[in-house]
Amino acid sequence: MSGSRAAIRYAKAVLSLARDHKSAEAVNSDMKLITSTIRQSEDLNQMLQSPVVRSSDKKAVLTSVFKNANVVTTNLVDTLISNKRLSLLGDVATSYTQLYDQMRGTQVATVTTVVPLTAELKTKVLAKVKELTGKEVEVENIIDENILGGFILRVGDIQYNASIANKLDKLKREFTLN
Repeated sequence: MSGSRAAIRYAKAVLSLARDHKSAEAVNSDMKLITSTIRQSEDLNQMLQSPVVRSSDKKAVLTSVFKNANVVTTNLVDTLISNKRLSLLGDVATSYTQLYDQMRGTQVATVTTVVPLTAELKTKVLAKVKELTGKEVEVENIIDENILGGFILRVGDIQYNASIANKLDKLKREFTLN
């Protein structure tokens, strides 16, 4: 828990600094890239978490992976290294993106489907979620074959599960209760 609190503190500090430098949007792009890269690369994640790998090696890897990072993002990495908190980089990036979205009054709607959303469906989802929440929304599409069909929509604390797997599970529970 203390790690996540520390990540939020770092994210707030970076957001404040980025706003002062008028580069909050560019840093947000960096943070989204960092989050997705760490999620997709188990090797990178393990390297960041490893106490055996030297900080200088971690910095060299991060510098080569994120060549075009904003100065504020680069300074965050340097600060995390000097404070021996580089393992928090992914959490800081995620927290920054959430804080940035709150600052702008936007939310992220996560739509889990079996196949990628088409542009037309994405537009319909955006319109419906904006109607429900009254806020600007960005749609993030997650592909998961386990839901069999349909979709799962998450916006903040609200979840609407219209997946085939969920419907089959409900049917199974009904039959086992009777």
